This record gives sequence, C-alpha cells and structure tokens, in this order.
Amino acid sequence: MAKATKKQALGRGLSALLKDPDNDIKTAKDKNADKVVGNIVELELEAIEVNPFQPRTSFNEDALQELATSIKELGVIQPITVRKTDFNKYQLVSGERRYRASKLVGLKTVPAYIRIANDQESLEMALVENIQRQDLDPIEIALSYQRLIDEIDLTQEQMSDRIGKNRSTIANYLRLLKLDPIIQTGMRDGFLSMGHGRALINVEDTEIQLKIYEKIISDALSVRDTEQLVRSYQKNGKDFSSKKSASPSVPKEIQSSVKNFSEYFGAKVDVKVNKKGNGKLIIPFSSEEDFKRLQKLIKGED
Repeated sequence: MAKATKKQALGRGLSALLKDPDNDIKTAKDKNADKVVGNIVELELEAIEVNPFQPRTSFNEDALQELATSIKELGVIQPITVRKTDFNKYQLVSGERRYRASKLVGLKTVPAYIRIANDQESLEMALVENIQRQDLDPIEIALSYQRLIDEIDLTQEQMSDRIGKNRSTIANYLRLLKLDPIIQTGMRDGFLSMGHGRALINVEDTEIQLKIYEKIISDALSVRDTEQLVRSYQKNGKDFSSKKSASPSVPKEIQSSVKNFSEYFGAKVDVKVNKKGNGKLIIPFSSEEDFKRLQKLIKGED
C-alpha cells in the first residue's frame, strides 16, 4: 500500500511539473524530460485528445460499459499512452477504450505514459499497438497493415520484424482487402471468419463472390463447406452447384436472433442445428479474463 501511495504521489508531482510554463517539455533533450518521458503521470482527461490515427473505428458499448464498471471499482490498472503535442496538451497513442471508460465514470485524471513523437511515429505506434490486440476483426488488422505500408512506407519484411508476425500471415490479411466491400463489412460485423474470407479470395468474379457470401449466411456454411463450394465453382464455372451442407440450414428466426447474442456478448456467436432440430450456441473467448466477462453476462451480474 505504501509503495502504491508513493507512486501515485510521484505521478501527481510530475503532473504539476508539466503545468509549469517555465519547464515546458517539447523534446526528449529538454530539461526534466527524463523525469517525465517513460514515467507514469496523472494527466487530466481534459488535456487529452483522441488520436486521429486510431485504426480502430468501432467500440462495443456493452464491453465499454463493463470496463467502466471495473474502472469505477478498481481504477485504471494499465496506464494509457499519450504523446505530448503542446503545453499541457496530449494525444492518445493507445488505450482509447480505457480513456472512454474513464470519462464514462466521471474520472478527472488518468494514469498515462508520456511519449515524445511526431505524427509518423505516433501513427506507427498506434497501428502496431492495436495490431497486437486480440479483439480486432480481420479487416481492421488488414487495414492497419495497409496503412503501415502506405503511410509509414514499410515493406512486408520490415513489418514482419516490427510486429513479430510471419510475412505470410501479413500477406494473408492484406489479401482480404481484395474482397468485395460488402463481404468485408460482413467480416467486420462477425458474420464471416477469416477462414471464410480466405476461401472467397480465390474467386475473382465479384458476382460469384457475393453469391457464395449470401449462401454462407443463409445456410450457415462452415469454412470447409465454403472451400468446397469455391472448388466447385473453379471446376464448373458460373453453373457451379454444391451439395447442401451436411448440417441442415439454421431457421431464419434463429439466424436473426444470433446477431443479438453476438452484440450482447461482444463476440461472434455461432449456432449449430442438427437434423432433429436440436442445436447449440458456440460463444468464443480470447482469454481467461474474457471468459469471466462472458460468465458474468450469462449470470446477469452487474
């Protein structure tokens, strides 16, 4: 407890230093920069602006509210990262969910790591940090890779070194951007997995791509079913026909409800139905913490 109190007091002391016009820190070489850069500082939320380079464009409201509840009880455990833009002005590099949740519960300050970075460095840090997240959809990741290529001028090999991913993995994500925008939207909304998308990439005809996409949705095709359908098209051309999936089609009423489940749990919920009409819901989780979050939602706990 004594260590935590001392650390928090130190953060407030550094915060006061940053508000002193005579000690305005603009570069890493300025006086007192070593006391601030790389340290945890309590910053006022009013002094922080959202990062315009943020590759993430959507935030699940239920998950955000749950994070806000956690912050209200325990505080912000993991500091956000910001870059200094002007006197007592900062811009988010990473941690926008924590920033938004902190505002939701009415916090005035938030713990933050301060960086000195230009626009290009800030963009690269934001993109790389977000790529490492487990809850980004495949299209968000692909768009982040593309921005690193277009705006930071990185090659796929350089990107592989920066983010610790195989070049082939990066290439597979980038290929998803060749899909029709409607299909990309379906992936972002959780109706298709990356496996479905990778199978559809092999179909160059956009019209056929969309027909297969519609069949995936209507018949709840698995990735393997989709791959078989694509192979059938490649063999038979536009007159391709496919065997019906071994599992029967999911009733439309159930299909329409699955999206509500996905929105509630903040994860892509899958449904399987057998010939007798019995079925099961499959709710994925990315970590033990995520599993506990789902468990609370199922129990109806606050």
